[in-house]
Amino acid sequence: MKLKTWPLRAATPALALLAFTLTGPAQAEEGMWMPQQLPQISKSLKQAGLKIDPAKLSQLTEFPMGAVISLAGCTASFVSPQGLVVTNHHCAYGSIQFNSTPERDLLKKGFLAADYKDELPAAPGSRVLVTVDVRDVSAQVMDSATSALQGKARSDAIEAKEKALVAECEKDAGHRCRVARFYGSLVFQLIKQMEIRDVRLVHAPAQGVGLFGGDADNWMWPRHTGDYSFYRAYVGPDGKPADFSPDNKPYQPKHHLKLASSPLKDGDFVMVTGYPGGTDRHRLPTEVAFNFDWEAPELVKAFGKQLDLIKQETAGRRDAEIKLANTVAGIGNYYKNLQGQLQSWKGSDILARKQADFAALKAWVNGDAGRRAQYGAGLADVERLLDERQAITRRELLLNFASTTLLTGARTLYQQAQENLKPDAERKPGFQQRDQQRRRQAVEAMERRYDEQVDKRVAAYFFAQYLAQPSAQLNPVLLQALGLRQGMSEADVRARLDAIYAGSKMADKTERMAWLSRTVDEFKASKDSLIAAAVALYDDDRAREARDKELGGQIQRAYAETMKALIAFKASQGQAVYPDANGTLRVSYGKVAGRSQGTDGTSWTPFTTLRGIVAKHKGEGEFDAPAEQLAAIKARQFDKYGVKELDSVPVNFLATLDTTGGNSGSPVLNQNAELVGLLFDGTLDAVISDWDFNPKTTRSICLDARYMLWQMKVVDKAERLLKEMKAL
Repeated sequence: MKLKTWPLRAATPALALLAFTLTGPAQAEEGMWMPQQLPQISKSLKQAGLKIDPAKLSQLTEFPMGAVISLAGCTASFVSPQGLVVTNHHCAYGSIQFNSTPERDLLKKGFLAADYKDELPAAPGSRVLVTVDVRDVSAQVMDSATSALQGKARSDAIEAKEKALVAECEKDAGHRCRVARFYGSLVFQLIKQMEIRDVRLVHAPAQGVGLFGGDADNWMWPRHTGDYSFYRAYVGPDGKPADFSPDNKPYQPKHHLKLASSPLKDGDFVMVTGYPGGTDRHRLPTEVAFNFDWEAPELVKAFGKQLDLIKQETAGRRDAEIKLANTVAGIGNYYKNLQGQLQSWKGSDILARKQADFAALKAWVNGDAGRRAQYGAGLADVERLLDERQAITRRELLLNFASTTLLTGARTLYQQAQENLKPDAERKPGFQQRDQQRRRQAVEAMERRYDEQVDKRVAAYFFAQYLAQPSAQLNPVLLQALGLRQGMSEADVRARLDAIYAGSKMADKTERMAWLSRTVDEFKASKDSLIAAAVALYDDDRAREARDKELGGQIQRAYAETMKALIAFKASQGQAVYPDANGTLRVSYGKVAGRSQGTDGTSWTPFTTLRGIVAKHKGEGEFDAPAEQLAAIKARQFDKYGVKELDSVPVNFLATLDTTGGNSGSPVLNQNAELVGLLFDGTLDAVISDWDFNPKTTRSICLDARYMLWQMKVVDKAERLLKEMKAL
């Protein structure tokens, strides 16, 4: 059945404004466009070099969009009729880590399944999500009754409407649905995705390929990283999503991407389709200032210390290093990203421009009585409300770090027991019946991702930091539940944690799994120290949750009104307003292009080659290329993947693509929608584009598909997969 995409009709005043603004001109390289918007910018796409009909890109179940899938945090794509999936190495890293042990170190050596039967189950909770329908539900969510509500009542009403829509959508078994919010919760879309639950690891290159350069090269150019891996999606014998079983068979997608046979050149058109996680370009000046002047610097300090502590506590313990590898990679990536953002912010005029833009919006609203009546209340309230939320963040940021994995788990398990007392429709999102399998899988996965020594050390440090604050900023309920007091040293906190852990069996997998099905009364009667702490904290946790929902409801109303005013203001100037990224499917386009001057003061060429791998190789640490690869490079075994103009095989390339986190693993397509690469990074001085897009500096770093194919054929001997992709 042909997909019914989001209709651009005037179902609500907000959508009427949105439909109008989409006809405006678009800057070629800027914009993470919803597929439904692409017909309105088709002229720009064709002028940029797209050869296929732009209207095809708006059909989410047709080619090529039907081949693009979500991994719930990364993007991927089907590349064969047998459900073979290609994504980034760092997107599959958790599954590689989960299947690794010191005796079978797949992280270091890589993995290649010789046959279907040798493919390994991905990490528990892994999913392949295939979008099958998207529709506007703004009128259902924000009806007249909900619009009249304030505070927590408004938040609760929106949540109830969203849950009802999701429940109805998920009556179609094997599908996962969610309501996505756009433009500050002004527009709502119901997204329906087939949820493939049997995902298996097929191939991952060695760490010296997939993670070549490590943290040193992360967010940097020039780059020489083979950031690719392969999964396969499996379904039951009836072709429907099913849990893992030896009887399952490879999923047969309706569409898959074809690998390009011709190499890319400087200036070629490229586009990227994927699921970018989140941008903040429509944030108000007060939010921008708070983030860069306080929150981001505090996070950088906290993440840096967290990484140092983990490194200290895992030194010389390979099993602990493997268990924490995925955690370290995630923290390290965000840590360096924030550092790059702060460096670009320093001395910039970003805040001044944001303030000028917001002042212009307010002047436009206040310059007309009708506009003032329609938008004035939201503009008057929004900054005050945001200040209230920021004050809470200042008080409680350290609480995000001052906890332990086991305590957090115990609190979640007890909340689940409490939610189980309610009818399923009334339970909090994340605690409904639809969420139970993922919760069990998360508890199971903890066995290979938890280390008690690390957990205690990190928690003791951050609890001590938290307890050093003025008493007015401390939570007395938390202190009483854990037996802590203001001013305790890290050593004293560690002694207290040792005592708490000694009185608990939560470190045992069997015990953790058992708590998934226990009742509230059993929790309350338990003598387990961590369970008892979770019970003691429950009422306070819910009180703070209610506080946040009250404020969130007020912010939602004011923010939506502000975004509505912004859309109308831009429409009066003939400009389009694409929504901030929010984990939904988007398309960006641009061209292969270097930069006249990079952050290192040198010109950046658009391609790197195999020569750079040899030049960077140190034989240890982050620059340790496999011996087989080095031998093939030195022997100039380029096969058919060499490019004459480069006198080598292209490894990575730069492109003027507007992307962010979540785009990792996204297929990069040429003018004919053929696969030419995988998006995996950006440059350090461009990561601030999440807040402020700069067309002069923004570049995305992509894996050239020719390098992936060369490595697979010449080095890893993955002919089975190459034949499957018809790439031989």
